[in-house]
Amino acid sequence: MQRAAAIVLAMSFGASVHAGDDEHLSHPTPERLGTVMFPTSCRAAVKPAFERALALLHSFAYAASEQAFRDVAGRDPGCAIAHWGIAMSLFHPLWQPPSGEELREGAAQVRKAIEMRAGSLRERQFIEALDAYYRDFEHEAPAARADEYARAMAAVARNNPRDTEAQIFYALALIATAPPVDKAHRNQKRASEILEPIFHQQPEHPGLAHYLIHAYDSAELAPQGLVAARAYSKIAPSVPHALHMPSHIYTRLGLWDDSIASNQAARAAAHLQGDLGEELHAMDYLTYAYLQSGRPTDAEQVVADLRLMKDAPAIQFTSAYAATAMPVRLAIERQDWDNAASLDPPPQSAPQVAALVYWARALGRARGGNPRTPDADLGKLQACLSELKSVGNLYWATQVDVLIKEAQAWGMATDGDTEAAVLNLRAAADQEDAVEKLPVTPGPIVPAREQLGELLLDLQRPDQALHEFQTALTFAPRRRGALAGAITAAERLGDTQTATQLRAELTH
Repeated sequence: MQRAAAIVLAMSFGASVHAGDDEHLSHPTPERLGTVMFPTSCRAAVKPAFERALALLHSFAYAASEQAFRDVAGRDPGCAIAHWGIAMSLFHPLWQPPSGEELREGAAQVRKAIEMRAGSLRERQFIEALDAYYRDFEHEAPAARADEYARAMAAVARNNPRDTEAQIFYALALIATAPPVDKAHRNQKRASEILEPIFHQQPEHPGLAHYLIHAYDSAELAPQGLVAARAYSKIAPSVPHALHMPSHIYTRLGLWDDSIASNQAARAAAHLQGDLGEELHAMDYLTYAYLQSGRPTDAEQVVADLRLMKDAPAIQFTSAYAATAMPVRLAIERQDWDNAASLDPPPQSAPQVAALVYWARALGRARGGNPRTPDADLGKLQACLSELKSVGNLYWATQVDVLIKEAQAWGMATDGDTEAAVLNLRAAADQEDAVEKLPVTPGPIVPAREQLGELLLDLQRPDQALHEFQTALTFAPRRRGALAGAITAAERLGDTQTATQLRAELTH
């Protein structure tokens, strides 16, 4: 098999979060993005630049890839596929749907590529497939357009069975359109079947390792993702997202030290490159991992650093979610109910972001001994739910509904209505377990089933509590709260063998 030459471009890249540290480097580190091969009909002189742009795209370095594709288009005005690249950089299928301006620009770029009537038949198929996403964006919902794009990419893959990029982009489309309620993970399994053989053939391709991690990002499949996770940060270490992505698998498996190292590196690189969104995303995963590994002081420092970041939280959803979730995680996991009750949502928060704070406040007041005061926050949670339902955002509506049930349950428990509280938390746990999380978060602040175990332990029902904690650990291995609760429940039952086994997990 022929291999493309490694892509090299000099750039400054370091491991410190302090911007001034790179002044001590006498020479910049070569850029390492991995290796991709994408034959085009464009001028030979722009081939390396096009493949560099594509490597950036495969690592979701969207702003950089967009600019790189624009540079290619400027250098070769007849390169229609470069305009496809610009539009792909604006699509970001696994993230929030593009904004109105991004949609308009993406549609314009695809239309330009089509009207140029240039390139090979294969290139035109890629362009026309992407047109399926942008074509009717003013009238059709993002999820429906993503499904149409996936169907179009399926046809491209069928028509070009030996074209690895066609297969890779089709696999990505399958992952992006996987229903969150499909606990059988059919799309993800189909995508991994496509990607794994190509990964063995092209081990330096950034998209293959990246998309395998996304395909395996579930409790069921995570063990299969370790190889890709270990590889990706070495394939494209110049991209902060590539340094972070392995932690998705590490989080699923409870490998907290690995997750910490991954996100420390990603945070440092993102800070150095001025990528606020990626920095905040890594910080959220880092906060989560610190808390699970029993390092609350380190988690406190991350949240303290967050408060010094003048540009955070940004209005962009991923950034706002991470910046809001971090202090909530710290307060709730440490059971600092006074702090939880005093939190405020950032201005102009999306309803699913603000809901985290209203939930934390409701729990803080109920579990802090103020059973009557959470009503206002429950009302705000209900308003968030209504807003999400009104725009058809059913995924996040479900997540907020879970938060409402949890908050109601703890209020009921404080009021003495313990049976209703147990029923509410059990309903929340069943609802939460039936839906997969999105990549924006390492997981719920505290899983509903883990909370159910806590409540049952408070009610002196250690046998039931142990069952719920152990079930919670199948979904989120080595979560500290669930392990500690299960140890306490086992000890109360006199089950020293189970308690010893669980304690080994906690201290491992």
